[in-house]
Amino acid sequence: MYASGKYSSRGPALIPRMKTKHRIYYIILFSVVLLGLIATGMFQFWPHSIESAADWTLDKRSVHDAPLIRLPVSSPIPERGDLSCRMHTCFDVYRCGYNPKNRIKVYIYPLQKFVDELGVPISSTGLSREYNDLLSAISDSDFYTDDVTRACLFIPSIDVLNQNSLRIRETAQALSMLPRWDKGMNHLLFNMLPGGPPDYNTALDVPRDRALLAGGGFSTWTYRQGYDVSIPVYSPLSADVELPERQSGPRRYFILSSQTAIHREYRAELERLKEENGEALLLLDKCSNLSQGAASARKRCYKGQVFDYPQILQESSFCVVLRGARLGQAALSDVLQAGCVPVILADSYILPFSEVLDWKRASVVIPEEKLSEMYTILKSVPHRQVEEMQRQARWFWEAYFSSMKAIGLTSLQIINDRIYPYAARTYEQWNNPPVVKWSSVNSPLFLPLIPPRAPGFTAVVLTYDRVESLFRVITEISKVPSLAKLLVVWNNQNKSPPEESLWPKIGVPLKVVRTKENKLSNRFFPYDEIETEAVLAIDDDIIMLTSDELQFGYEVWREFPDRLVGYPGRLHLWDHEMGKWKYESEWTNEVSMVLTGAAFYHKYFNYLYTYKMPGDIKNWVDAHMNCEDIAMNFLVANITGKAPIKVTPRKKFKCPECTAIDGLSLDQTHMVERSECINKFASVFGTMPLKVVEHRADPVLYKDDFPEKLKSFPNIGSL
Repeated sequence: MYASGKYSSRGPALIPRMKTKHRIYYIILFSVVLLGLIATGMFQFWPHSIESAADWTLDKRSVHDAPLIRLPVSSPIPERGDLSCRMHTCFDVYRCGYNPKNRIKVYIYPLQKFVDELGVPISSTGLSREYNDLLSAISDSDFYTDDVTRACLFIPSIDVLNQNSLRIRETAQALSMLPRWDKGMNHLLFNMLPGGPPDYNTALDVPRDRALLAGGGFSTWTYRQGYDVSIPVYSPLSADVELPERQSGPRRYFILSSQTAIHREYRAELERLKEENGEALLLLDKCSNLSQGAASARKRCYKGQVFDYPQILQESSFCVVLRGARLGQAALSDVLQAGCVPVILADSYILPFSEVLDWKRASVVIPEEKLSEMYTILKSVPHRQVEEMQRQARWFWEAYFSSMKAIGLTSLQIINDRIYPYAARTYEQWNNPPVVKWSSVNSPLFLPLIPPRAPGFTAVVLTYDRVESLFRVITEISKVPSLAKLLVVWNNQNKSPPEESLWPKIGVPLKVVRTKENKLSNRFFPYDEIETEAVLAIDDDIIMLTSDELQFGYEVWREFPDRLVGYPGRLHLWDHEMGKWKYESEWTNEVSMVLTGAAFYHKYFNYLYTYKMPGDIKNWVDAHMNCEDIAMNFLVANITGKAPIKVTPRKKFKCPECTAIDGLSLDQTHMVERSECINKFASVFGTMPLKVVEHRADPVLYKDDFPEKLKSFPNIGSL
């Protein structure tokens, strides 16, 4: 008991004394531990990775700040390169997977400075300005990802654009040390100046295993079709010299040669052509009387006369692009920028982006052995074709050659199209200037592999000033379940549309577009507001069609998206007595046209009608204010080789409230003009494309003795 009492008497005395003596020590210790835990948590979870998109900026991508990586002499060297590689053998498409945007994801390796064991860099120039611009453009694009696990394609930050600045063996060793290299699988290298003296190989000499190569100067011997990407040799003048676009047409010189380092045999042949054709051909060379430097690089001379380069290129219709030590020449980019048609003499050369670009529209390719016949060959090109080629050449430069960004993103888009072929750009998108916005439309002539992006249809109502009838049409169309949007084309320039508060209230977007001129062709213009594949063209007085009829017409169009699907049918007949075609609207057993006063069609045909209609048909329609529907029937039949589809039994658009002055179709001269239209259009097309059929589409159970409530489309109009 004594011991217990003694302990208990000391306990209360010792504890307070210990707290007092060590209080500061424990507080400091606890604070240090707490701060350490907080700092550790922030370090672990705060987004600080050097691989993030924010780090890919010009000021941060510096060789001086990059970590130093020493390459052991024994580092592995990749294989030379497999010429048999194709996308299905050397590329793992399963890395790319499916994504809603059908876009590959590209990862750029963090910048590192590779040196050998003696500390000598693998490149004499480090990171060039051009490669820095390329990486910056990719990192700012929708292709880029900073998540290496999501990447489909990997791009090293090792600059191999110019082989002259590389140590071949050490560069190959650096590639093999990349963490995801895996024998180059799904890796992309950019190179513009391949090979070196004396042979100047047409592909990068750095061993690269299975890596894809975007190369400038491929030949048919080194280019792996459908795997590599042929790119242009970037011209620094593109960034330093601004050439305003010049109007196409005849120019001061017919042929111009401006390259300075061409083979003496080629120069001798050009001099002979100059002697034969005089002032039509301008043969330039470097200026021997100017000091070397940046200023002299922008000058060319002929017999003491000095010309500014590349400005002089705009003074010629055709510009010669001859092979040099390398097949790919920066002169091609300069020529395109000037809007001069390049005349390419480089046998076996794979033209830049030839996988998608139609070079026949922008250049003339002549075998080297026919250099002596160049003048005669070019003289045979029609003037109008030369003008079109000049415009196309300039547009090629603007879209695909003008910057490292354009070159890099075009290369990625080509690879993207290989991986997602069902969402690939079309020929028109690659080769037609953007005045025609083909990117928003797909051709219905080929079976789509994915559903339309926007379900339903857009109703396009052409109107002038029949507001009451227009509002009734809008109200009736709004009852159709598949209606996605309603677009009113207001064709009256002298009168404003009704105020917004007066329009019918409907459950889908309603947009009014005011036109600049009163033209019938306005109904077929490819308005940006049309987002659906299906279009219903309908007049502002078609108030008799029921919602069942319209919905059924849309369902039929979905089965036949390349056809015109309409209601009243019409026929063309050959008049043997008059020796010409005749328009027939009487009731017959045959149909070759449907009226577009109410008809479904694919919006692709809006583009064809507006931009590809043969001859002067569109202007003729607008001048006569008639026959736009016949023109559309001709166009679709000519493209598809198929007849339209008539749906439901309706033969005419009966409008009991319309009078003779209300509608064009009630004019006494209407039938005569319609017959003239058919003959006019047949002469322009050079054939009669319209096809005759003897059938129509009606709903199942339409005529069956069956309860109405069990029919899908019970309210089908009468004749």
